[in-house]
Amino acid sequence: MDVLLVDGYNMIGAWEELKQLREKDLEKARLLLIEKMAEYQAYRHQKVIIVFDAYEVRGIENRQQEYKVDVIFTKENETADQCIERLVKEFKNVKTKVYVATSDYTEQRTIFAQGAFRISARELQIEWNNIQKEIANDIREHQQKKIKSKIPISDDILQVFEKWRRGNE
Repeated sequence: MDVLLVDGYNMIGAWEELKQLREKDLEKARLLLIEKMAEYQAYRHQKVIIVFDAYEVRGIENRQQEYKVDVIFTKENETADQCIERLVKEFKNVKTKVYVATSDYTEQRTIFAQGAFRISARELQIEWNNIQKEIANDIREHQQKKIKSKIPISDDILQVFEKWRRGNE
């Protein structure tokens, strides 16, 4: 399974919707990013890990899982970039492609050197927007694919039959 490592604050600072939300409530901006990445993970079938920089915070690394997305707050005196570089080394192997979502040019060069692929904040947002369109199309197609009966029956009768089929009289 491929892995996407996301520099959380880099995305929040780059995506307009998250940037505006950050001005009011940083925690809500983080949660919205996590929700968006959970949808991305579910639709693209990639493991997603979001790393938030806790460089100025005292303590050990904090890992949690939200909506099946791994969320890491770095340990004291560790930047998100350092944590991401460590994770690239941990996950990178012949069977696993590692992608890093960041617009930090220095970090992009470092992860390239380690054999990971980069996705800029803009590219990830475009990909997420495309996923939303694909989901909407999938829903529309599913709704249009009504099972056609070989016998012409009115919608009212079909609804009665469907209730019977489901055990709802």
